[in-house]
Amino acid sequence: MVLKNLFRSTVLGLRTWSVFSSVRQGNSVLPVSQCRFYANWTLTGNVICKRDETLLNQPVRQYARPSRKKQEFPSQLQDLHPSMLKHEYASVPLAQSVDDVVKKLLTLELANHSEKLRLKEEQLIAKVRRDENDRSSTEVKVAILTARIRNFQEHLHKHPKDKANKRWMLMAIDSRKKKLKLLRRTRYDSFEKVCQELGITYTFPPEYYRRVTRRWLAKKAFCNKIFQEVQKQKAEQREKQRAAEAKGKEPTSSTEPQGAAA
Repeated sequence: MVLKNLFRSTVLGLRTWSVFSSVRQGNSVLPVSQCRFYANWTLTGNVICKRDETLLNQPVRQYARPSRKKQEFPSQLQDLHPSMLKHEYASVPLAQSVDDVVKKLLTLELANHSEKLRLKEEQLIAKVRRDENDRSSTEVKVAILTARIRNFQEHLHKHPKDKANKRWMLMAIDSRKKKLKLLRRTRYDSFEKVCQELGITYTFPPEYYRRVTRRWLAKKAFCNKIFQEVQKQKAEQREKQRAAEAKGKEPTSSTEPQGAAA
């Protein structure tokens, strides 16, 4: 039974393909009686008719859509000149007087991305560190996290589906927020200097954290509506009380007593 159904579907498929190919090549016209095998489809010229609907016979290959070019993301490594020495060779005086071939190996011309990023971190650290031997202060940690966050942003602009790097970037952003919050509370002058030197825009965190859902929004709207109705009822009661008090305080038309006149 299975082989019979498979053979039948294969035959119907071949027949349908032959009809479509004949229509596209020769614009042939088929009567309705010959189209009972094709689920009430009738073929007339280049138009396919099914019951009361008319569909144009579209080509198999569609036109290619124009590709959208992504906006160029500014890299933080653009200002690193290829002739600059690597970080581990910058303090070696002999590196300046070596052969050109050896100097290429010591400079950023043949350096990989991690070595360039390492040099960028050192440049940012030099802007905010307290002294020459400072390697563990809050300012230095913020500078290192800033270089890594910008590197993650550049990578995710090219590869937006990289979930692992996106997670690491968010973790680095949260860590930098905590350090900036601590620095702002303890040493405000250093906080302003770090934000200015590194180009960081500090935004205050919201006072109330809650995940917004449809149920919560509907409940909040319902509570606001009830609150407004209650306020209207209270306002009406106040108006009634004021009106009643105003009526009770109205002076009555009283005449002077006769004894007082005498």
